Amino acid sequence: MGRIEVITRTERRRKYSPAERDAIMREADAPDVTVREVAKRHDIAESLIYSWRTARRQAEKIASEPLTFISYGAVPEGAVATVPAARPPARPEPVPTMPVMEELTRPHPGARPGEIGIDLPSGVRLSVDSYVNEKALARVLRTLRDIS
Repeated sequence: MGRIEVITRTERRRKYSPAERDAIMREADAPDVTVREVAKRHDIAESLIYSWRTARRQAEKIASEPLTFISYGAVPEGAVATVPAARPPARPEPVPTMPVMEELTRPHPGARPGEIGIDLPSGVRLSVDSYVNEKALARVLRTLRDIS
């Protein structure tokens, strides 16, 4: 008869350091070794090793893509005028029944991943993050270009 394992408590997910992952991946990448053997040796699921391989492949693909600068034109000095924003009258906010659009597009409100800062000669700084609406940003940049 085979081995029987009795689990008396719920186990937590194991976390692997980058060094441990790297060692397991190198072992799995060795010639004449199967992923099944490596997974069994380390007592982990084969799918985890395949997931790590996929993540590594995607990271390598992103890292190999060259960065390019897209010139949008120059804004001459003094071309930007700042207008103070008018405050709308204070109203009580309705209780939303559906998620607000920002919640749908920003998984972590307040965080600004991939921030891009554009310093204009007039001293104005335009800052956007990776959640910026591309069409809206294009309109702003077009307007700044047309003012000049």
